[in-house]
Amino acid sequence: MSRTALAAVLLATSGVAIVSAVPAAMAQAPVAAGRVQGTVKTISGSTITVVADAGGATSTVTVADGARIQQSADLKTVSPSTLDQLAVGDKVLMMGTAGDGGSFSANRVIMIKSAAIAERNQSSQADWAKRGSGGIVKSVDPAAKTVTISSGARTITLNTTGTTVFRRYAPGSVKFEDAKPGTLADLQPGDQLRVRGDKTPDGTSVAAEEVVSGSFTNLSGTIVSVNAAANSLVIKDLATKKNATVLVSDASDVRNLPPEMAARFAPRPAGGAGGARGGGAGAPAGGGAPAGDAAAGGAPGGAPAGGGRPGGPGGAGGPGGGFGGRGPGGRGGAGDLAALIPRLPKATLADFKNGQALMIVASGSAAGPVTAVTVLSGVEPLLTGPAGSGMSISPWSLGGGAGGGGGEGGGGGGGPE
Repeated sequence: MSRTALAAVLLATSGVAIVSAVPAAMAQAPVAAGRVQGTVKTISGSTITVVADAGGATSTVTVADGARIQQSADLKTVSPSTLDQLAVGDKVLMMGTAGDGGSFSANRVIMIKSAAIAERNQSSQADWAKRGSGGIVKSVDPAAKTVTISSGARTITLNTTGTTVFRRYAPGSVKFEDAKPGTLADLQPGDQLRVRGDKTPDGTSVAAEEVVSGSFTNLSGTIVSVNAAANSLVIKDLATKKNATVLVSDASDVRNLPPEMAARFAPRPAGGAGGARGGGAGAPAGGGAPAGDAAAGGAPGGAPAGGGRPGGPGGAGGPGGGFGGRGPGGRGGAGDLAALIPRLPKATLADFKNGQALMIVASGSAAGPVTAVTVLSGVEPLLTGPAGSGMSISPWSLGGGAGGGGGEGGGGGGGPE
């Protein structure tokens, strides 16, 4: 299987969430004079500390006497509220006047309760699981407002409109909370993409309501050196035969594939003995969806559905979930490996040795140091033989759930007037 084909179905890691936690209008703070947005960190009477969701800047806000206090679930409609209803962890949008020394006096406060965010997240996750698709961008037609993606063996056409919401990973970032609003023009062939919208009965076309994309580098090869002090390693990529420097941050998801599991996914000669049990690549798996077409459903997120740590629900459950039976060449399905990655044992740089094989998906250009999103060790059996250099993993889940901390990524503008 080619690098891009496998990338289209192995979109799994517990380190990346690609559904934003709140409407876009609340995703960063402060954004302009007279406005503070973010998460409530502390409350002391009418003085509130707010931390920006993007960047982490802290603002201290004094709520003026007689300020207008409102509550909202989506920043589209509001209802009257009181300041004593505000709690640590709630999201706020505050309008007022900036003073000297970074002070801020708010005459209007709109709060989104954390419980309302959780409810939105659950609804959004269910919708992504039902109406989500994904793959690798093949082409973009700006005039027709369409995008063609490859998803396993399938080709899917995305029909976008003026109301389609686009979000894009920031270059060099491995966190979706740093994602920026995007446009159709941002999409390039080779990008990895998730889309939510209604599909045609044959699944070959989607009316795109929300599109999340990013440009990632896939590396498969052996370790040349490890620099624990610099939190980096150098890998010789099998495909390019060149060395690449990979930075491993606290946000990187580093896992190890045990030998017995690696054997289930190792390439075998055509017609060879069976692979993993259940439904392998190109064979029905989970609820009857082809594992090789895992992109047909599932929310963007850090792991397949079923409850797990922030950054992505855990557990299998999406198309291709669970261990599969024989696919082409008797190999377990790529969708199966996608479901497996978030449940594998954690690893660290200290566990790595020169000559050890790794599969990496990273943010950034291969021309310079890249930042690891997912690092998978124990993959020697997967990289042997002629197909080895085409193996890769990619950063988004094709299971049934959405990323932790995730509600809808669309969101309105600056809040209701």
